[in-house]
Amino acid sequence: MKKALVSVTGVDRPGIIAKVSTALYELNVNVLEISQTILDGYFTMLMIVDMTAATVPFADVAAKLNVVGEEMGEVVQIQRADIFDAMHRI
Repeated sequence: MKKALVSVTGVDRPGIIAKVSTALYELNVNVLEISQTILDGYFTMLMIVDMTAATVPFADVAAKLNVVGEEMGEVVQIQRADIFDAMHRI
């Protein structure tokens, strides 16, 4: 399984989860876990996704999520889980 972490931050507004989830669905990326909260009007979300069956390369998924984020006025980023894990090992 090729896991990745998707983070979303910005001002809270309706439809953020739906738009990000739809973009992932269209690329055949499966959402494994999701956590979201609203802090003083600011939306934050972290998703762990499975990229195994993605229909496009990782860079294209990242580009699509970037576009979705720009359209909503949010910051949407994706990072490979193996790289994230390596960066946070002592």
